[in-house]
Amino acid sequence: MKLAEAVAALSLEVEDPQILDREVEGGYCSDLLSDVMAKAAGGSIWVTNQVHANVVAVASLIDAAAVIIAGGMQPEEETVKKAQDVGIPLLSTSLSAFDVVGRLYELGLRGTLRDG
Repeated sequence: MKLAEAVAALSLEVEDPQILDREVEGGYCSDLLSDVMAKAAGGSIWVTNQVHANVVAVASLIDAAAVIIAGGMQPEEETVKKAQDVGIPLLSTSLSAFDVVGRLYELGLRGTLRDG
């Protein structure tokens, strides 16, 4: 699935609409950065409630397809700038993380884990 399809289906707010053509391989949901670094597979949409710039660093490290900030949380200005600088799509929604994951599942995405 293309990232743009998930954005449209969930009515996500987009910080940089020019980078939505990436293919999404699956998803991962966690607020624990070390957990995401250890387990999330590249090409995944990462769902979190975290809003600080370290989210972008971790997303870049794992080669995330995008980060969805759930629960009505708004990314910090530094986070938005860093995401734009490194080309990580930063999306947000008022939906809870639970609802986001459920809707992504309904769209056909499945959880993915890093090999090894």
